This record gives sequence, C-alpha cells and structure tokens, in this order.
Amino acid sequence: MSSTSQQQAFEKIIRPHFDRLYRLAWRLTGQKSEAEDLFQELLIKALGKLDDLVHIDEPGSWLSRMMYNLFIDERRRYARQRMHTVEEGEMSGDGIAGLPGSESPVRDQERLDRIRQLDAALSELSDEHRMMLLLHDTEGYKLTEIQDLTGVPVGTIKSRLHRARARLRDILAADGTFFES
Repeated sequence: MSSTSQQQAFEKIIRPHFDRLYRLAWRLTGQKSEAEDLFQELLIKALGKLDDLVHIDEPGSWLSRMMYNLFIDERRRYARQRMHTVEEGEMSGDGIAGLPGSESPVRDQERLDRIRQLDAALSELSDEHRMMLLLHDTEGYKLTEIQDLTGVPVGTIKSRLHRARARLRDILAADGTFFES
C-alpha cells in the first residue's frame, strides 16, 4: 500500500470511531493526559495493524478491545513501579457553563458539584465494577460488546453491573448526594 492510500484507508476506517474511542480512553483512565496518551498509543498500534484492520467487519469493537488491552498492560506496568507519579487532579468542569439549556451560574455550579460527587462515589467502586458501570451505563456499550472488549462472560458482566449499581446507590445515599433519607 502506498503512503497516501494507507493514510486514506486509516482515515476511512478509524476516524468514525474517534469520539467513542476517546471517551473510552477517558473512562478507563479518568484523566485527560492519560486518556490522550492511551488514545495516541492506540492510533500508533492501529496504524501498524492496518492490513489486518482493513479486513475486519466491525473495527470499532476491535479498536475498543485493543485500547482496553493497552490500558490493562499499562496498568500492570504501573503497578510494578516502585515510585508512583502524582495524579493530575479531578475532572474539570470546564464547558458546563454556557451550554444550551444552561439556566444560571448557580444551577451550573450545582450541576458541577453533582458531577464531582458522582466522580468521588465512582472512585470508591472496585476497578471491575466501575469499568462495567461506565462502559454500559455511561458509554452505552452492549453486554456483548463489553464481553468482546474485556473477555468477561455476559453473566459476570450482569452480576458486576448489578453489584456496582447497588454499591453506588449505597454510597450516594450515605452521603445524601442524590437520595433523601
């Protein structure tokens, strides 16, 4: 394949999946810089596998699986390190104010506070539960897609989703975030 045709094939196959893949990277890592690094690493790997990618019926699922595997590999490398880097911080609320339907700065701040509370509650879940919840409920992946992505059987996914939702409900009820006693 020539360089130009390779670039065109890469654009045609991968570009339609950019938004979903970046959101997945964000959900997996929870930090902008790490999500960007993971996304970039995926693109580099995908370019190297372009000949295989051309023949795949559903490249989005294949790319998601590749990203998940890259994330797990990086997580394992990180766990083996003796010294850990300082994390960047919480998800920024930039962009909430001024959205269509934005009622007022006070309302926007309340919304941002709820997002932060939800993020804090999500961080209390185990990695497996948080991942299943974010993939299914936030990103809209189907159970079979999550199975393809993680290699976890659908029954286990359903169980983890149920337990994650119950635990999240308990956490949010305990601090009064969303539920009144």
